[in-house]
Amino acid sequence: MERDNLMHGARTALNRDPDIRAWAESFLKEKTRAENTQMSDDEFEKYWRYHKPEIIHAGAAEAVAAYREARR
Repeated sequence: MERDNLMHGARTALNRDPDIRAWAESFLKEKTRAENTQMSDDEFEKYWRYHKPEIIHAGAAEAVAAYREARR
């Protein structure tokens, strides 16, 4: 249940603040790119385009926590 509350709060923050959303998307894209080094740049861009919503949904809490940590 706690994980759901964190994710909901993080998704709300992403939806309300375009600066946090842009930072989080960039953070998650870089993280995902680092995990998929075997893909060419074109393959990764296509992958990102189609999987971005689910990646951002799943990584929202992590991204918002990283955003807050980076701002300290």
